[in-house]
Amino acid sequence: MIEHSTSEERRAVGQSRRKQLRRQDHCHWQAKQRRYNPIALLEESMRGRVPSLIALKYERMAASPFGFFRGAVPIMAADLSLLPHTGIVNQICGDAHVRNLGAYAAPDGRLVFDINDFDETIRGPFEWDLKRLATSLVLAGREIGIKRTQCEEAVHSLIARYRKYVDMFAKMPVLEMARYQVHRLQRISPVSTALLKAERSTPIHTLEQLTVPATSRGVETGKRIFKESKPLLTRLSSAQARAVLASLHEYRRNLLPERQHFFAQYRPVDVGFKVVGTGSVGLRDYLVYFEGNGRGDPLFLQIKEEPESAYAKYLEYHGPHHQGERVADGQRAMQFLSDPFLGWTTIGHRQYLVRQLNDHKASIEVEDLKGPGLLEYAEMCGELLARGHSRSGDACMLAGYIGSGKRFAEAIMKFADAYADQTERDWQALLKSRHAPMKTASRQVAKSA
Repeated sequence: MIEHSTSEERRAVGQSRRKQLRRQDHCHWQAKQRRYNPIALLEESMRGRVPSLIALKYERMAASPFGFFRGAVPIMAADLSLLPHTGIVNQICGDAHVRNLGAYAAPDGRLVFDINDFDETIRGPFEWDLKRLATSLVLAGREIGIKRTQCEEAVHSLIARYRKYVDMFAKMPVLEMARYQVHRLQRISPVSTALLKAERSTPIHTLEQLTVPATSRGVETGKRIFKESKPLLTRLSSAQARAVLASLHEYRRNLLPERQHFFAQYRPVDVGFKVVGTGSVGLRDYLVYFEGNGRGDPLFLQIKEEPESAYAKYLEYHGPHHQGERVADGQRAMQFLSDPFLGWTTIGHRQYLVRQLNDHKASIEVEDLKGPGLLEYAEMCGELLARGHSRSGDACMLAGYIGSGKRFAEAIMKFADAYADQTERDWQALLKSRHAPMKTASRQVAKSA
């Protein structure tokens, strides 16, 4: 019979990891530890992307320090790898920041709010997610003019809520923890705003936003096609569309049998290329518009290129070799409810995640965090990240390491403040580099002078 450690023994293991890295030592960040140019790391991460879109990614990163942060996962992954870590490993989002949580439709149609971007997901030290999310709170707060003390309070609230919930999950029956849902979403104003947006973003609304009636010689043909808005949305040629549609055979095979049955009842109507996000700009991202039982039953699938996680080179990786499968597995591990059409495929030599596009999905806007919003949202982030880490790791070890005091929270707050400063310096370096969009760079440099 396999021997299993008790919850008390696992909590003790977590507590013993304080000898490997003291909780108060999470505060450290010093740029002199770097042996690389951060802008050169960004350049390296652009290899293999669509050349004509690279300037757009730099433009979005140049817009603000928070915009830079969103696209700079390769830099932060390298920086975190320089620091000692706890060795307490679970699935991490890898790109945890305030805009990577949002509302989307669960398989039963209900709207849920959770982490919803897993491009960088991997098994890694739990604190890496917390350090990135905490830094994003500070940067978002600075962008909307929130005082430093309020940003610090938000980070404290993030960690306090994370600590409270990992301790609660550590004491729960395993299946009860796995089924745990957050029930107070409507009382948190930024989340309530996102849920209201999601309610309006129905499949029919997406159909109206993304497609137009097709015409032939000025006469409507009775079908709809993607509405072009180059370079953000472009229809594919017939040959390109055939290659994308052919990849759906592999995708269908990795769906559950009953979902294969549902998917088979949809027929493809049109295929497009879409530019998404900040970190993903330049990667290949295809949309396929399907119809099921008529035009009133649209389905939009997103086929999103997935390169290797930025963290992979710094960790011992044992996950799937297919990068789309890596992302799908990480998403299912951390989310309470995931997209029923989540899967993966291959086009040529590139690997892709497949998922529904904007299925009632809405994210938090930084402006939504003004007033008490940042503090309320920080608490929610702590709760959701605690759930994701506990589902994919060991809540007992996490609780044992963090303990009941404030040392860990104080250290993460100091790190977040220092790393936000570092991000602003790196952003300034981008503005002075050859990659800076001329108008954006001059405007931002003048603003920050």
